[in-house]
Amino acid sequence: MPLIKLDMLEGRTENEIRQILDVTHDVMVRNFQVPERDRYQIVSQHKPYEMIIQDTGLGFERSEKMLVFTITSRERKQEHKQKFYQELTEELEAKCGIAPNDVMVSFMINGDDDWSFGFGEAQFLTGKL
Repeated sequence: MPLIKLDMLEGRTENEIRQILDVTHDVMVRNFQVPERDRYQIVSQHKPYEMIIQDTGLGFERSEKMLVFTITSRERKQEHKQKFYQELTEELEAKCGIAPNDVMVSFMINGDDDWSFGFGEAQFLTGKL
């Protein structure tokens, strides 16, 4: 865990999506010290009329390359999240050509009892994780 849900407009290739997911995972591992195989990513693609993602009055535009990350996770330190935001946008721009204004991230915080990775168990509570 964390669980990353990524919403984007339709039209990217499989390789483009894989590269976005790989960059995201690398930044996640580096900033939150999650294990390499702690990778849970779900992509949803939408028609343009299904996503309205504005700027909350900050005065910038978004393009058809916009990405919305919803990250469900345990509590993370504020400074780690801020570094994650910065590195994610920098690497997505450098490796995927996605402008920083096209990246939106929202964390949803939950606890150990909110996770079951299978077998009907809460592995954080049973001590298996």
